[in-house]
Amino acid sequence: MTPPSDIAFFACGGTIDKIYFDAKSSYSVGAPAVTDIAKRARATFAAAQSLLKKDSLEMTDADREAVATAVAACDAQRIVITHGTDTMADTARAIVANATAAKKTVVLVGAFLPAVFKESDADFNIGFAAAAALCLPAGVYVAMNGRILPAATVRKNRAAGEFQAE
Repeated sequence: MTPPSDIAFFACGGTIDKIYFDAKSSYSVGAPAVTDIAKRARATFAAAQSLLKKDSLEMTDADREAVATAVAACDAQRIVITHGTDTMADTARAIVANATAAKKTVVLVGAFLPAVFKESDADFNIGFAAAAALCLPAGVYVAMNGRILPAATVRKNRAAGEFQAE
């Protein structure tokens, strides 16, 4: 089995890393939450490298290509990427389109509430994504709320508040 230190973590921003400032929902995207989550869980994962600090609705095709390029250039064969949920499936498919990146085990994960919120699903999702990255064969996946879905078929069902296969 691959030791956890062999997983690289990239952060793109999104809700999981959001910090809210007032009741009017003014926010910024903070430092990668995965680093603090791993520390609380006593996990020995490497600190996350911040690739972007954006809400996923603000991500462009160029941003997605930059993520895919970072995955391809990474020495690790197992990568977890924190990402906003709205366009996570789009980024997953951009990674699949990059032949070198798609040969690795890549798991995208996010949260429906910021990690700093007590009720957040972030801690569970990060642990689940790390376990998935250690156990799954090469490919690109989305791991959210106890489900693992391949990038080619994943979509966010906003009405149901979950990810599903198409």
